[in-house]
Amino acid sequence: MTNKSGKKIRKSSEIVIPEKLYFRIGEVARICQLPAYVLRFWETEFPSLRPTKSNTGQRMYRRRDVESVLRIKQLLYEEGFTIAGARQYLRSEAQGEKRQQAPLPFPTHAPANLAHIRHGLEEILGILSSRHAKA
Repeated sequence: MTNKSGKKIRKSSEIVIPEKLYFRIGEVARICQLPAYVLRFWETEFPSLRPTKSNTGQRMYRRRDVESVLRIKQLLYEEGFTIAGARQYLRSEAQGEKRQQAPLPFPTHAPANLAHIRHGLEEILGILSSRHAKA
């Protein structure tokens, strides 16, 4: 994968986070290959992403914050989630919910039940057809 300038972009899973306690926003931007303004925007959109601020007001990201940024990047850029969808997915992940397929909106029936339903529909069609012919 490459960006607009042709620079190779690594997948989130390929990025190695250095062993440090705190990272400044510029470091996180470089590690995650994202502009700093994207990180600031994501802070407003994702409640789980809350870096602390130093005495001088500098954002200080912990390792778990950087991991959150990489996870958000993966959901948005690699898996195609919307921001709202990624936010909901992360919320459900944090609550320990497993991603499950939604049940089908209609029940499945055995062939015998389908034959019975079909017979009933044919009777209704016959009644409607005879009324239409009389009119």
